[in-house]
Amino acid sequence: MIPIKLIDSSGRPAGSTVDPLQSAAAYLQPGTLQLAALPPLSLYIHFPWCVKKCPYCDFNSHEAQGGFPEDAYLAALRADLESALPLIWGRKIYTVFIGGGTPSLMSAAGLDRLLSDVRTLLPLDGAAEITMEANPGTFEAEKFRSYRASGINRLSIGIQSFNPQHLQALGRIHDGAEAHRAVEIAHANFDNFNLDLMYALPQQTLAEAQRDIETAISCAPPHLSLYHLTLEPNTLFAKYPPVVPDDDASADMQDMIRDLTVAAGYAQYEVSAYAQPQRQARHNRNYWEFGDYLGIGAGAHSKLSFPHRIVRQMRYKQPSAYLEHISRGTQIQEQHEVGREDLAFEFMLNALRLNQGFQVNLFAERTGLALNTIEKTLALAEAKGLLYRDHQIIRPTDLGQSFLNDLQQLFLSN
Repeated sequence: MIPIKLIDSSGRPAGSTVDPLQSAAAYLQPGTLQLAALPPLSLYIHFPWCVKKCPYCDFNSHEAQGGFPEDAYLAALRADLESALPLIWGRKIYTVFIGGGTPSLMSAAGLDRLLSDVRTLLPLDGAAEITMEANPGTFEAEKFRSYRASGINRLSIGIQSFNPQHLQALGRIHDGAEAHRAVEIAHANFDNFNLDLMYALPQQTLAEAQRDIETAISCAPPHLSLYHLTLEPNTLFAKYPPVVPDDDASADMQDMIRDLTVAAGYAQYEVSAYAQPQRQARHNRNYWEFGDYLGIGAGAHSKLSFPHRIVRQMRYKQPSAYLEHISRGTQIQEQHEVGREDLAFEFMLNALRLNQGFQVNLFAERTGLALNTIEKTLALAEAKGLLYRDHQIIRPTDLGQSFLNDLQQLFLSN
């Protein structure tokens, strides 16, 4: 679930638009930043269709009523990638994430075609992490064996809950038995996979949330993503809010999750991410460390660094509009240069999600700004007990993790 919300994480309007046909050379003109080196680069590929739109979902997903144009969309993705190549010449791709929507609706042949195009056009690192999102209602053993053979080496499975009543309330198309079957297929074909679950669900009790987490842990996934349900704007849940656990009940659930995951050998390394040793999500971690990512597909976002500037892009969201604009070479709906005044906030919005924080020199490496540009804000956060820092590390304190929004917002006014 990660990939689109995290990409679009500035918390601000996209900014002024510019000509989508602007050449790559325009990005390379001297600007106001001085990046000594470019950060690691990831590729995000968006698949916008799903079987059914869930009432809590604010991602760019659309019900595939009567099917979807797989061949046309795959051709569009290749054209999109080809047109972006001048922006990333010579840069290696370290992680790939195919998100949605429900990418596991794609045929085995379609997925193989997609990854073949990626390998043809891009220099993939030999140890690249290649993740695909999958929903239990779409699991077929043979198809997932083919996915693995095509190069997918990590799955992210959208379980959300094992409780049939909660699955129904969330609008999921699978039941508990299908969730367990999906885990069995994942174990049989992949040595690295993630389970997505949510808590603080409508009418959920602490005991029910605990059973979900215990069941997930019993499945022995290398990685867990455990999200607090939020009622996002422009969703059915926002329009017709269900009754959800109050703040105290949610806090009890968070305490329970911490205790169970620690006891099972999972380390929480980010707000919602828990991993066994050496199993952290490399793709998501690149977001949180303010790395670069090229996003292709309907509604995909990009963050691309150049020696003197950092640029954000967004493709057209509606699949039909995206396909139409691809044919004209105008698929980028918005793009803007991130201003110096926004860089500290955007960096901290991501990096402070990491429990262990970040190395002090990472701020200058990824923003091109000297650390002393945020000295007053760092000192204020430290004085409030929200931040710890020394000559090597900057990280949120336990209090800072509990009041992360407050800590992040300090840098908005920096």
